[in-house]
Amino acid sequence: MFPYENLEVYKKAFAYNQKIYRLLKDNKNLPTYFRDQLGRASLSVQLSIAEGSGRFSNKDRRNFYVVARSSAFECSSLLQFLKTEENLPEQILTELIEVLEEISKILFKLIGNLTESN
Repeated sequence: MFPYENLEVYKKAFAYNQKIYRLLKDNKNLPTYFRDQLGRASLSVQLSIAEGSGRFSNKDRRNFYVVARSSAFECSSLLQFLKTEENLPEQILTELIEVLEEISKILFKLIGNLTESN
């Protein structure tokens, strides 16, 4: 087992990414560029956490967690746009945004801890 698999934030990002994957798979009517961007941003959250956990220096690890958190913000913006354009029901938006907020808060703490320990 890889170390990132034990991280609660990774587990949340993985589950979030599964939901986004299904959402995009079921909504082929969305423009390709939009689907691609949301898919990439969602995957970036998960993969940046995994890659960061494998880094040896706190500075490197911190940088990947910053990228993951920024990608979560990007996802939130994209999802809110979909809701505004009536391509995403309010209930699904709320559920996905809540998960992104949890991920963001955990990453914020991890980033802070890595900054303090330098």
